Amino acid sequence: MFSKFRSLIFKIDPETAHTLAIKSLKFNFAPNIFDETKNDPMFQTTLFGKKLDNPIGMAAGFDKNAEVYNPLFKLGFGFVEVGTITPLEQYGNPKPRVFRLVEDQALINRLGFNSLGAKDVSSRIRSNTPDGLLGINIGPNKDSKDRLNDYLIGLKTFHNIADYIAINISSPNTENLRNFHEQTKLDELLNSIEQEKTNLKSKVPIVVKISPDVSENQVQQISEILLKYQVKAIIVSNTTEGNRENLQNTSKHQKGGLSGKPLELKSNQLINKFYNLLKNKIDIIGVGGVDSGKSAYNKFLAGANYIQLYTGMVFQGPNIVVKIKKELKKLLINDGVKNFKEIVGKNNN
Repeated sequence: MFSKFRSLIFKIDPETAHTLAIKSLKFNFAPNIFDETKNDPMFQTTLFGKKLDNPIGMAAGFDKNAEVYNPLFKLGFGFVEVGTITPLEQYGNPKPRVFRLVEDQALINRLGFNSLGAKDVSSRIRSNTPDGLLGINIGPNKDSKDRLNDYLIGLKTFHNIADYIAINISSPNTENLRNFHEQTKLDELLNSIEQEKTNLKSKVPIVVKISPDVSENQVQQISEILLKYQVKAIIVSNTTEGNRENLQNTSKHQKGGLSGKPLELKSNQLINKFYNLLKNKIDIIGVGGVDSGKSAYNKFLAGANYIQLYTGMVFQGPNIVVKIKKELKKLLINDGVKNFKEIVGKNNN
């Protein structure tokens, strides 16, 4: 059905198309999807002590204001991450700010944390119990005088309704946000978060979302700090400011973060670097270019314990989780494995 409508959808401005997708999910206009691989032992796993039907998550950025997480669970996602949510409501960057690169199966966005704010999102989640594992991705307001404190506000607001909190330090669309990758700043941030968790008597798992544009030296330093604070998982990776040289679409030089197929190899290489340094002490959620069973398979081989997608659904449609599982199952059966976890990190360089 999606393939019939795709050319029509792709004639619409991408941000408008996204708004329509959210509305269709909100009002249950999404198709009923038959999933013959539901409850398949081959995909079952646990995340932060909770059982998952499968390791395929919806990445932050799709459901920014926690409006459609339950319909996303119905589409088959094993877990859903909402956000990025800022303490106060903000519009984000001026439009146009999302660009669809069809030939490249990619998006460029410079949304800039458009968010209804923590209070609004918190009340919505409290009034609509999640049907599955829900992660909440938090970030600072653009004009904040104290960005570190903004993360603490997010933690205080969501610690008792989130299954995990993702600390987004990696969006390229909020000026100087990526400075938090620096050793002293990341140490200070995670130390403050741990102190606040102690004050709140909270055990909510903390996850850090990493930029794909970090240097070799930064990977080592970041790993040391993540291990020091016993962070539960990392998301590798956010969108990239690079990787434009081989793109075909005329929008390739638009400012913003690139996601989708062109990010796949870069993401897999970075996953493998972190896998070698973290040595199974911290889980890895792999993101970037996941749109098929083969791309999911390669993420697991690189060292991801779980995967997330967003751009893949833009190009493949709402049936994407079922499609990935069907294709992935064939590859895993071919390997003679009983559960996908057996291949994690097997492509170790």
